[in-house]
Amino acid sequence: MTGLHEEEKWYEAARLLPSGPARQAFLDQVCAGDAAMRARLESLLGSGEVADRFFQTGAKVNSQVVQQLTSTDPEAKAMLLSKPGADEEIGRRIGAYKLLQRLGEGGCGIVYMAEQEMPIRRFVALKIIKLGMDTKSVIARFEAERQALALMDHINIAKVLDAGATDTGRPFFVMELVRGIKITDYCNQNSLDTRQRLDLFIQICQAIQHAHQKGIIHRDIKPSNILVTLYDGVGVPKVIDFGIAKATELRLTDHTLFTAYEQMIGTPAYMSPEQAEMSGLDVDTRSDIYSLGVLLYELLTGKTPFDPQKLVQGGLDEMRRTLREKDPPRPSAMVTTLQGEEQRSVTRQRQVELPKLVSLLSGDLDWIVMKALEKDRRRRYEMVNGLALDVRHYLNNEPITARPPSRLYRFQKLVRRNKVVFAAGTAVMIALLAGLGTSTFLFLKERQEKERAVAAEQREFDLRRQAELRETITKMTLLVSREKYREANELLNSVSFIQPSLEGAAVLRSLGEWHACAGRWAPAADCFCQLLNVDQLDGWDVETLDCLECGAVLAEMGDSTRYNQFRLEAIKRLGDPSSPATDRIVKISLLMPADASLFEALKPLADVTLQQFKSAITNSQDGDFRASWQCISLALMDYRQGKYQQASTWCQRCLAYPEFNAPRAATAHVILAMASWKMHDFSVADSEYRLGRSAIEAKFTAGMDRGGAINGFWFDWLFARVLMQEAQGLFDPAQ
Repeated sequence: MTGLHEEEKWYEAARLLPSGPARQAFLDQVCAGDAAMRARLESLLGSGEVADRFFQTGAKVNSQVVQQLTSTDPEAKAMLLSKPGADEEIGRRIGAYKLLQRLGEGGCGIVYMAEQEMPIRRFVALKIIKLGMDTKSVIARFEAERQALALMDHINIAKVLDAGATDTGRPFFVMELVRGIKITDYCNQNSLDTRQRLDLFIQICQAIQHAHQKGIIHRDIKPSNILVTLYDGVGVPKVIDFGIAKATELRLTDHTLFTAYEQMIGTPAYMSPEQAEMSGLDVDTRSDIYSLGVLLYELLTGKTPFDPQKLVQGGLDEMRRTLREKDPPRPSAMVTTLQGEEQRSVTRQRQVELPKLVSLLSGDLDWIVMKALEKDRRRRYEMVNGLALDVRHYLNNEPITARPPSRLYRFQKLVRRNKVVFAAGTAVMIALLAGLGTSTFLFLKERQEKERAVAAEQREFDLRRQAELRETITKMTLLVSREKYREANELLNSVSFIQPSLEGAAVLRSLGEWHACAGRWAPAADCFCQLLNVDQLDGWDVETLDCLECGAVLAEMGDSTRYNQFRLEAIKRLGDPSSPATDRIVKISLLMPADASLFEALKPLADVTLQQFKSAITNSQDGDFRASWQCISLALMDYRQGKYQQASTWCQRCLAYPEFNAPRAATAHVILAMASWKMHDFSVADSEYRLGRSAIEAKFTAGMDRGGAINGFWFDWLFARVLMQEAQGLFDPAQ
């Protein structure tokens, strides 16, 4: 008789297939010649469907149904009832959480919206393992998802907040509640054009690259696992459901996380050939790159490379053959096959006529997508940030790496970026070419051959240099992850950070913080100034935090020349009034006195910050936290312009918030002290100065650490100390 473990393996694999011909074909294959096992598996699958209806309705399963489900075989009965329990009914409490609404379910877990009342009141998403699914392999995958999410900290990845187990021992974990819709629906409902869709896709790439840096492969990237939610009216994608994630380097759980031989993991339409093939070839990060290619294909065309229904209907063997051997049509070719209402819907949702859409997709976007969808993973992008960087190059009319960089191709890119110049130059070139003879043609041909040879040598040299650079950065990343900062810092002089890089940015950020917390301001400033050149693949939140770090260190050093250059570049690069972080740019640009031209550049950002403040004060606790920091930015803007009474009012509003943040409060005391001194209210000025100075000196005496958002980062304290030193010049000019 077939072993219980093997039957459990086939049962879990069959559950991934929809009920119908595909599942029957699978059972025909694995149960060939074993009618008893076929009967047991069909009984278990039927039991699972009844259990699903049980979850959906919340009804109690009576004893007759239980007897009917478990009477087929003693082994099946033991498997189903090994961990008894009841469905989590709406209104029931699990730990500190009250279940409010069922949101959905995956292969092994059910997700509820729940309410947490203590220690803070908030709505969360609670995921708990399904009743009857608590086998060793499922629990291992469930715990792997929990640990995978806990390892990651990225604005585009749903955060893990808590974890535990029910009274019956079924594990659960609590995540950030993402109020959004899947990315394809968001793009279509808002009729986003191609550029806007690509901007969202780049953010998704940044999130997946962050997961890969943590050693986690998602393995199930698809639209339903990427939700778009709104922050201040801006759509922000969030990657969810790492339920079948695989750790590439780290041990995620004490349970054995084992994918049974020939057990398929993933969603067929988004699955890489190596996932579908299920050979001895291990799945790595390039499998996620393939799935991202499918997602990009669907965002651009409205269709996946292979029709999902046809993939499943053909059976397992045919599906594997299709994914492994058949090349999908290029995106530009796919849209030309659309007919009738489907064609009108796709063009309407992208705000473009069909000929224009075909023209947009032809060329670079075709090359980018098809490189990500290569059957041979060695020919795909090596890393996700390579895919994201090519998309950025396309948006900036720069050469991409996904196609051979011919001279004609580079010339076409140059023309597109400089249309006016080339329009005038073309007329001159036509006149010159008309007078050229055969001898000139031969001369040019010979020179071109020499240039090709030189260019080929240069490309070979550049490729070797880039490979050496990537190897060094990878080594530094590993050292930093092990907190071997000194060894990583010794390699810093041998690396030239000249291109945007998530890995390079992470290394520079960590080394800069290591130097800063030890008070080594000069090397810290060097790290942060280099960081601003290579962090262009991070989101706005990380980039603006990097500006706060760099500006604070330069001001602490008293390097006014580099600080002035820094703040002008920060405003130029990140000073978009539509940015969610205008208050950070205002604040860091006014750490030192400014002139009229700088105030003129900052005024639109300050106006937006004021509007954001008015909006934030109507929101929840998170709104209070943000609004209190916005008070600091607005206070500095008024103080630097001589509006001392208004600056005092902003400081008092900041200090009135019940949520205490030590460096923010110290900063407010210091600005209030300087404003009061300017208004000749010396008693208030002296009192506020002493309060701020006492807190700041106590912190720096105790020693610096990285800190956090709630209690204050190290650069928040440094920001406060720079202003305290300025105030000290007012109160005690002799020092």
